[in-house]
Amino acid sequence: MQRSFMKSVQSQAFLLMQRILPQHLLMALVGWLAGIRIPAIKNFLIRTFVSAYDVETAECARAVPDGFRDFNDFFTRELAEGARPVDGAPTALVSPVDGILSAAGGIDGNSLLQAKGIHYTLEDLLATDLDQAARFRDGSFATMYLAPYNYHRVHSPLGGRLTAARYVPGHLYSVNQTTVELLPRLFTQNERLVCHFDTAVGPVALIFVGALNVGSVSTPWTGRIRVRKKGVVDDLAYAAAGVSVEVDKGQMIGWFNMGSTVIVLLPPGACSWREGLVNGTRLRMGEAIGTLSLDADRS
Repeated sequence: MQRSFMKSVQSQAFLLMQRILPQHLLMALVGWLAGIRIPAIKNFLIRTFVSAYDVETAECARAVPDGFRDFNDFFTRELAEGARPVDGAPTALVSPVDGILSAAGGIDGNSLLQAKGIHYTLEDLLATDLDQAARFRDGSFATMYLAPYNYHRVHSPLGGRLTAARYVPGHLYSVNQTTVELLPRLFTQNERLVCHFDTAVGPVALIFVGALNVGSVSTPWTGRIRVRKKGVVDDLAYAAAGVSVEVDKGQMIGWFNMGSTVIVLLPPGACSWREGLVNGTRLRMGEAIGTLSLDADRS
């Protein structure tokens, strides 16, 4: 009983600390530190991080730490060719990230599960017009948490055409399990990048959710996206960059400059989740997490 009480007190104190902290100022400080290129300092930071979080370095495409110009370059590292084979079956929906499954299942009307007893809505998550949110009513969702030791690049879970991307300003609360279980509507309060795709199973959305100490989110088309706490939702003109917006399954579409969470939304009847996929399942990018219903009537 006493241990449970102390854990509750510590959790509440951690949440209070996040409310008090100047989140964006702290983010800027962490970003500055992660960008230092003095070899002795950046190598110390990388080695300390690898040791503290037991990071798997054998699969990195470059030597650790000397092959990286700064800590952030290491954090957003690419992997060696073949380190993450992508399931090529036409019906395979693959994990877009390395991470831990926080929640997956059906969307109840417009309500998604955050944690036991805590829900949030499609409209609040997407922060766009009601027509877009309505396309995912009674659909499916999966939420994946990227721990500090994970590979932090995000890939497309299926092939399709990127039709829109919107940056939503917001807070930078931690997305660890403690905060997820305590803070209502966490994913709708934090800053996020919402990417919309047209696919063979209909509309699909992939949401990058920012978090405490996240330096920023980047994509190959926009570069680093400037983060902020307040303001209007920004439409990012991907097509204006002069590149194709067609993406293949497993194609890299962005990365976190520190860790966070990714949410995938699918329309009704588009997907059935893999048997045995439960909260806490460890995921690797490219492995099948569901089966797509390619023959369903989308009219």
